[in-house]
Amino acid sequence: MKNMTNLIIMGPPGAGKGTQSERIVQALNIPHISTGDMFREAIASGSSFGLEVARYINQGMLVPDDVTIEIVRERLSRPDCEHGYLLDGFPRTLPQACALENLLKEINRPIQCALNIAVDKNALIERISGRRVCPKCGASYHIVFKKPNKEDICDTCGSSLIQRKDDTPESLKVRLDAYENQTKPLIEFYEKNGVLVQIDGLQDIDKVFDDILNVLKGEKR
Repeated sequence: MKNMTNLIIMGPPGAGKGTQSERIVQALNIPHISTGDMFREAIASGSSFGLEVARYINQGMLVPDDVTIEIVRERLSRPDCEHGYLLDGFPRTLPQACALENLLKEINRPIQCALNIAVDKNALIERISGRRVCPKCGASYHIVFKKPNKEDICDTCGSSLIQRKDDTPESLKVRLDAYENQTKPLIEFYEKNGVLVQIDGLQDIDKVFDDILNVLKGEKR
């Protein structure tokens, strides 16, 4: 496989980013690095940065970019990132992307590929708004793609299925509009840098993963 393993993955809510991230890190044997995980680890360590992160989070505030980028620097400088990494959830803004680019130049681990799992907003709303979950055992279903044996009843424990508040069409539209506005500058940034790859996220899960692997092998750009 071509050595294209310094990666960023982007994608709107419900695009399957989590599923594909799990597959990518298993296939390439690289760490999956998210800001949430880094913050939790920093807090648990009791370091000065960790205490600072905890202070912001406990006050319900966003962790400032300068603090976040230093935590990212420490994490990406570790030996397990020597042969690659998958960065998820960072950067979220253009200033963060610029700061990250400068950092990666310093530690000589530049982004080789920015994967964007692209979806049609209306199709995504239709897909996600059909999701139903069991509040008791956590099993998930879909009114079209994965119906329970008995309508609105969990096959596993017999509880009544619910629709999450975030999965209603109205809530989804707000979330997707916010994501689109936030992410558009990032997509343009990585496209200008020549590392952006658009992946059709509305395909079958296995086909999406095949397309990603083909990109990372250098067979499709």
